[in-house]
Amino acid sequence: MRILITNNTLLHRSGSELYARDVACRLRELGHEVAAFSTQIGAVADDLVAGGVTVVDDLSRLPFRPDIIHGQHHLETLTALWYLPGVPAVYFCHGALPWEEMPPLFPRIRCYIAVDFACRERVVREAGIPEAAVRVLPNFVNLQKFAMRPPLPEKPRRALIFSNGATDENYAKAIRAACANLGVPVDTIGLLSQSPAAHPEEWLPQYDLVFAKARAALEAMAVGCAVVVCDTLGCGPMVSPDNFDALRQLNFGFRTMTQPATVENLTFQIARYDAAAAAAVCQRVRAEADLRPTVDAIVQLYQEVLTSHKNSPVDADAEMRAAGEYLQWLSPVIKRALKDPNMPSLKGTRRTDPP
Repeated sequence: MRILITNNTLLHRSGSELYARDVACRLRELGHEVAAFSTQIGAVADDLVAGGVTVVDDLSRLPFRPDIIHGQHHLETLTALWYLPGVPAVYFCHGALPWEEMPPLFPRIRCYIAVDFACRERVVREAGIPEAAVRVLPNFVNLQKFAMRPPLPEKPRRALIFSNGATDENYAKAIRAACANLGVPVDTIGLLSQSPAAHPEEWLPQYDLVFAKARAALEAMAVGCAVVVCDTLGCGPMVSPDNFDALRQLNFGFRTMTQPATVENLTFQIARYDAAAAAAVCQRVRAEADLRPTVDAIVQLYQEVLTSHKNSPVDADAEMRAAGEYLQWLSPVIKRALKDPNMPSLKGTRRTDPP
């Protein structure tokens, strides 16, 4: 197939950018033609090019007409749909909160995919898609890159804060204090700490205890580290075989971080460190969250959508109405943002919010 993947940015190595990168590169390995589109390109775009994927920030430069659009983020997805009349799309929702993850409505979006149940709720609520029609496809790890580390020590010797949002001015300070009380040194890796994580598979095995969320947490688990779900939104639990299923359903994300990231709460979670439990979690991740079967499922989904699209004629009038409704929703957002580029409500805007 010829596949176009869209994303808000292809700048920094984080969440949806890395999802797009890993899916695209695996699709290339499987023999598909793949291009990626974003108006902001950088380090992730370089990774994609190295993996044989064409990257464009202008759709007129696409080297082929795609069979299907793998859409991530509403602005880029709808830009591609309008530029490529007649091409169907699948929309992937990666976040239950960010403005750019809002699930758009458009007739040629034939299927909606959520990476967890919080995202599925958003698609149902904001796009009005029946719950049964929104598929949940949990996040993955490229196990070909993230190899298992040696068995963990009885007590943690080194800890890592693995997050693009961590600084000593926010929750990282509390983690450092909690670990210092236990005599465990802590490093921080991520954008705001001025140490971006280009190749986490190389240095994660050096740590016993990791504080992370979402994809970063899953990668640390796949390596065999003990993981406390934690980020700027708060503190969650130490991942164990008992809570793994519930946490994975929420992608180890914001709904799992139910406590403030205080020294007291963090110390309590660190005390739950258990090398055997972390090893069992590692085995679960490696058995259930591999990139390759996930991409196989995505390819099967593309094929289903293409078959469905062939049997469903394009309604040009419905597409024009959908475009008008989207622009009507977007217009006040842009106008407010132009008046105040730092407007904090921009990221909180929803389809259901009043203008």
